[in-house]
Amino acid sequence: MISTEKESINDLDNLNTSNINIIIFPDWSQPEESLCLNLEKVIQTVNHHPDSNRINLIIDSSNVTEDIANLVLSGVLMNLLMSDDSDTSSTGCEISIIDSLDAECWEMISAQIILNDGNREDLSYSPADNIPKYTIDEFCNISIVQLIYNLANKLCQEGQWQAAIAQYQKLLEFQIYSLEIYGNLIHCYRSSQQTEAYYATLNQAIALYPTEGSLHFSLIIDLRRNGRTKEAIASAENACKWIPDDYTFKLLKYLTVPSIYDHENEINFYRQRYIQGLQDLIAQTSLNTPESKNNALAGIGRLTNFYLSYQAQNDRDLQSQYGQLVHKIMAANYPQWVAPLSIPNLQPQQKIRIGYVSHFLHSYSGTLWLTGWLRYCNHQLFEIYCYYTGNEPDPVTEQFQEYSDVFHHIPHNLSGVCEQIIADNLHILVFPEIGMNPQTMQIAGLRLAPVQCVAWGHPVTTGLPTIDYFLSSELMETENAQAHYSEKLIRLPNIGVSYPKPYIPPIIKTRSDFQLPDDAVIYLCCQAPFKYLPQYDFILAEIARRVPQAKFVFLRGTLLQPRLQRAFTAINLNSEDYCVFLSIPERLDYLMINLLADVYLDTFTWSGGNTTLEAIACNLPVVTCPGEFMRGRHSDSFLKMLGVTGTIAQNAAEYIDIAVKLGLDSTWRNNIAEKMSQNHHLLFDDQACVTGLESFYRKVLSAE
Repeated sequence: MISTEKESINDLDNLNTSNINIIIFPDWSQPEESLCLNLEKVIQTVNHHPDSNRINLIIDSSNVTEDIANLVLSGVLMNLLMSDDSDTSSTGCEISIIDSLDAECWEMISAQIILNDGNREDLSYSPADNIPKYTIDEFCNISIVQLIYNLANKLCQEGQWQAAIAQYQKLLEFQIYSLEIYGNLIHCYRSSQQTEAYYATLNQAIALYPTEGSLHFSLIIDLRRNGRTKEAIASAENACKWIPDDYTFKLLKYLTVPSIYDHENEINFYRQRYIQGLQDLIAQTSLNTPESKNNALAGIGRLTNFYLSYQAQNDRDLQSQYGQLVHKIMAANYPQWVAPLSIPNLQPQQKIRIGYVSHFLHSYSGTLWLTGWLRYCNHQLFEIYCYYTGNEPDPVTEQFQEYSDVFHHIPHNLSGVCEQIIADNLHILVFPEIGMNPQTMQIAGLRLAPVQCVAWGHPVTTGLPTIDYFLSSELMETENAQAHYSEKLIRLPNIGVSYPKPYIPPIIKTRSDFQLPDDAVIYLCCQAPFKYLPQYDFILAEIARRVPQAKFVFLRGTLLQPRLQRAFTAINLNSEDYCVFLSIPERLDYLMINLLADVYLDTFTWSGGNTTLEAIACNLPVVTCPGEFMRGRHSDSFLKMLGVTGTIAQNAAEYIDIAVKLGLDSTWRNNIAEKMSQNHHLLFDDQACVTGLESFYRKVLSAE
């Protein structure tokens, strides 16, 4: 039976939250006979729908009076009830007349039925454009489940996360389960940063689909990323039980280390676990069948051992073990690409062919400096080949194309890239970074050129037996640095790269735009959270104790909050009075923060690279303390090349003193900023390193 709600026309309660709300827009200005026929047809269609008892039909009455709308509808309903083919059962749709819908109401509308003579004016109303539309005939042939699913997918595609979640949850309430529904719902929770709901839904999906690897993978990676390491390892062990042949989960089970450490003693614990895990993984890696070879190849194509290097220890031996494993897997799958290659003969007037391959030939911190190597290349002697294996082209990609003699864009195609490199018959192949992207690690595990090098886009030894040279910096390496590398270390002049001077816009925002006080001493802490080790947290608290106006601005450090609370509490301070956590999605705002800050605080053991160079371009004084390894000496080398060394500390105590003095002594701070400004030409767009690089290229070829 058709039931109606006519009492409270503008009442949100008329929208049944548990049912499916369908809206129509009648043209109330048309002749009454036509209007009634249209209404009868749509009401009959909805009421005869197999799921009519779950449907609430919303009739828009925004351009007619309440009395007229109710009078017309009453007549239509009476005719339907008296007709021979009316549905006299106890079930049927509900009907509501509503004269306006606010944003909350629109989120509860599942679909719109288009009438032959509908109110065309209202159909252009933007909220109506956001819901799926059906003709009467289409509506007859669509299930309620498909109707909800279509709406949910549309909302999801448009980024209306909460509205999409409501629709996907409605499907689950109807006990409609599918991997795609769960996958989309998980995506919505993750995109809307509803962390606990995200994890709960992922676990529900895994319980229903325990052999679906993508679910396990998402759970493990995000648990690790959010500092929940023990849960990540337990989830990896669970995945191994359900999918024992998937090499991805063996890697995660044995080699997972934290993205961020809660206490210093965790570093040694997880390092020892990694050492044993790597031995177990190597022992259990079988490459005797086509299936096992493919599984291992797929596994190392999804992951790198990126986080190991943030423990501030010499990783050469562990990297060499892992690099040998990668090479073994690659050799088993591509035996044709592992044999040594002879240097191609150089004919008179022929140029030396140099190839650069990277997933990141776009605006990316680990490869941006490479544009300088290419820009200042001696094209009379060298022919440059670039291989872009990623697929996020931007204006920096255009620079790589401009500076290359040959530019290949071969995204996500390992075999295709390798075949092209072999076909180009290079003399030297250079990887700007190895360790950030799994496919790059795979390619680097092969022998595609007679001489293969890696640069410091990821400043850690690769351990790969197929990489011959590590192209580093004379200013960054200590005397005994070769002990840190499996490759032969090459110290190029100065910082080893030619970094283009960034464009810095004029200051067009104020501190108040970022809710920062004008009288604060702003210390910029802009590194990724995994660069901050817990043994150095006390430094910020001590600076705050001596600089009461200090504000430490973190741009990516939310995960550090519990640790910082402990460090500040230890000296009877409240971290919330000093630590500010901002989300800065736009590059302009990021540069504004640099321009509005007073001091840049570098991280210990793994210093800033791109971030420090941009801070220098903004004339922001940099406090740094060089570490044992090259990855902890970037900022130190930049400041030395710049000729501004007064803010380089030799230990933690000196670091604190310098940071405090910069905060309290504005005259000294301004003098340093002025000297930085005058000396930019010493640091940026350096060509001496390019000359040194090309000298190395010629020398190594003559020696081969």
